[in-house]
Amino acid sequence: MKVPNDFAEVMLGVISIFVLMTFTVVNLWYLFNTQDSWDFTGNRIDDWVFEQGGDGDNFGIRALKSGTQMFGVSESFSDTIGLAVGGAKDINSFRENIANDFLPIPTDMTYEGLFYDYYFDTGQQEKCKELFCPSYSYAVSPDPLSDEDQYYLSVGLNSGIKEADFSRKKLNLVVVLDISGSMSSPFNKYYYDQFGNRQELDIEDEEDFEKSKMEVANEAVVSLLDHLNGDDRFGIVLFESDAHIAKPLNLVADVNMGAIKDHILEVHPQGGTNMEAGIKKGTELLEEYASSDQDEYENRIIFLTDAMPNTGSISKDGLFGLANDNADENMYSTFIGIGLDFNTELIEHLTKIRGANYYSVHSPNQFKTRLDDEFEYMVTPLVFDLELNLVADGYDIEKVYGSPEADEATGEIMRVNTLFPSAKQDGQTKGGLVLLKLKKTADNASLNLNVSYEDRRGSQFTNQSEINIEEREEEYFQNNGIQKGILLARYADLVKNWMVDERESEHTIGPFFWRADREVGIGVPPVVAFELGKWERQSSPLVVSDHYQNMFIDFYYYFEGEMENIDDDTMQQELDVIEKLRDY
Repeated sequence: MKVPNDFAEVMLGVISIFVLMTFTVVNLWYLFNTQDSWDFTGNRIDDWVFEQGGDGDNFGIRALKSGTQMFGVSESFSDTIGLAVGGAKDINSFRENIANDFLPIPTDMTYEGLFYDYYFDTGQQEKCKELFCPSYSYAVSPDPLSDEDQYYLSVGLNSGIKEADFSRKKLNLVVVLDISGSMSSPFNKYYYDQFGNRQELDIEDEEDFEKSKMEVANEAVVSLLDHLNGDDRFGIVLFESDAHIAKPLNLVADVNMGAIKDHILEVHPQGGTNMEAGIKKGTELLEEYASSDQDEYENRIIFLTDAMPNTGSISKDGLFGLANDNADENMYSTFIGIGLDFNTELIEHLTKIRGANYYSVHSPNQFKTRLDDEFEYMVTPLVFDLELNLVADGYDIEKVYGSPEADEATGEIMRVNTLFPSAKQDGQTKGGLVLLKLKKTADNASLNLNVSYEDRRGSQFTNQSEINIEEREEEYFQNNGIQKGILLARYADLVKNWMVDERESEHTIGPFFWRADREVGIGVPPVVAFELGKWERQSSPLVVSDHYQNMFIDFYYYFEGEMENIDDDTMQQELDVIEKLRDY
């Protein structure tokens, strides 16, 4: 009778295991399918969660009230998209001007444009199950020039949207193309010097630079059209002193795109530059669809220009006012700057507007590459009105890096108008960082961070975090993402100060121009002067004073060492800039 008893004992064990497994499965099913939603640690989520959209025209995730089963949220960090702030998406104008021996203007260098050239470890430690999940890292690092300890906090920009689930919505797209006389300037010329003369650039090895800005812009538009689908709508406006509709807004499937491309390539420049007229006419074309369902359509104006208007109103009631009003009606703007003399000062103001971004283009191939990689991200803002409130007795926000709205920061508040989707690579996010420089006002203080933001429907979200910054006797970086952010921020600070100080040595009285030269003193004004419009960019020769040359020498070795520690060879392009300024 021993065998039957052993058999009974085995069967009893099997049944017990089966019952236990069934109980576990049922509980897990109940956990994720009842009216309450929970995160992976068992904590209830009282905010919004996400459901995968079944319509391929949506970007794959749509917000639902808590209590709905959650799909499409990544269980790892590497298969989700990242986020990056709006505004500038490069600093090409800064680098190109230096490469061609011109002194850039300070707005050529933006922190968000610089950050967007690089991938960052965002410091994410937990799975993101929402549209936006900030992560935080801190660092204590002495200033390389003053050796004074500085405190930093990075805000990592993470999303729970799977990359595989992301696709842009259908587009109602209007291209507004500058065909003014300044667009006739070849890429191997800087359109104006300080007296209104065109400047020849020493660029002979690049075929694209022999083309005019108009040719490059036309080819850029043709490249853009290749990314449209049959159910997108597309229209085009041409502007110079006035503006007119070259093609009404219609479904791509209903028009002969080949013929349209041919017509675009034949456009020739003429007249003045009235950006206000261009955006007005583009708005008229798009406003019929302003009330389109945001779950189905994205409304966007893509504005291609060398940004040197000499007619029309550039004011809060003119160009800026129109762009702001459009954003309030869910019609957003992308500005694409054409040419070396692209006026970033004007565009910087425009890209602080909700949903706006800008790129600078110096060749058709450069722009085509950017479109191939980023078109869907470029036209799809996801997060609006992000606000971080710092509640701490021991720290204040001294400065913000990586946001167009950085100058709006106070001791407690950081604001970002718009977050766009961004690519990830090896777990790092392109431009996925905003950096806060902190002012320490007391010892052993903790940071309480309250974050609020809106999605594209206007639904409100909030979350809170507490950060403890430990006292450190030595330099400390919580990860190489914040280390890279600090290095790039210090680099941008230095070159911005250099540009401002060198330009303050230039003097303008009425229509006459003087330049203070450290070797020959202040020059005599010309007999005949040329008075340019406010937004017509003037070239200035590259100059590096002795004071800044010494600073660039010291900073070169600091940057080189940090770049090696971070192990990011892509930053060599910045080291090359520092080297040129050091040796100039």
